[in-house]
Amino acid sequence: MTHPVEVTDLVKIYYDEGRGEVRAVDGVSFSVARGEIFGLLGPNGAGKTTTLRTLATVLTPTSGRAAVMGHDVVQAPTAVRRSIGYLSTSTALYPRLSARETLEFFARINGYPQERIAARVDGLIERFGLDSYARARVEKLSTGMKQKVSIARAIVHDPPVLVFDEPTVGLDVINAHELQQLIRALREEGKTILFSTHIMSEAEKLCDRIGIIQGGRILACDTLQALRAATGLHYLEDIFLHYARPAA
Repeated sequence: MTHPVEVTDLVKIYYDEGRGEVRAVDGVSFSVARGEIFGLLGPNGAGKTTTLRTLATVLTPTSGRAAVMGHDVVQAPTAVRRSIGYLSTSTALYPRLSARETLEFFARINGYPQERIAARVDGLIERFGLDSYARARVEKLSTGMKQKVSIARAIVHDPPVLVFDEPTVGLDVINAHELQQLIRALREEGKTILFSTHIMSEAEKLCDRIGIIQGGRILACDTLQALRAATGLHYLEDIFLHYARPAA
């Protein structure tokens, strides 16, 4: 295994009654190193979420290969799921469970050692400032608190790879900033992180490397510094448009 995440010529085709064959992901290749934040930057419908859902085994690729910690997403989906923490705007919580029950449940189903679950959950409740809300039903929590429970749920089994798909959508400035700080802290702990966004400032602040995706294809992939050097442009928005805007 060279990298914790390796994607090679990944293709995902849908069949739509109105549009026919839709190549949502069209030959995407990239890898992500340990302790790196890799950003997928693109507009809605670019293929970001489909790529990440395929990596998380939610979707099956049409062709190509994707592996997490050496486990193929098609051949070893259970091992992949135990190696990954996945958070998206559509990630649901069970409304009638408390925050503590949620974390305990997801630790168990992801194979975290039973004898260590209580200590792990206690640590996350403290880390996320959930002490006063740990026994409250999730349905009673604010949006910001629900997001904290969602993030804690994604990392409760201490996976080496984390996938954050548009995680700040719907959050206020303070909660979005807290989430960005957490993602940096997780990188410092050696986690491998995939981060999708259409918000340029987030990608600039967080990502060690950026893959610009449009129409299901990676149009450019490098550090921000290298992308600036290649295009002669400074702002990421201008760099993105340089690659993604159709030629006149």
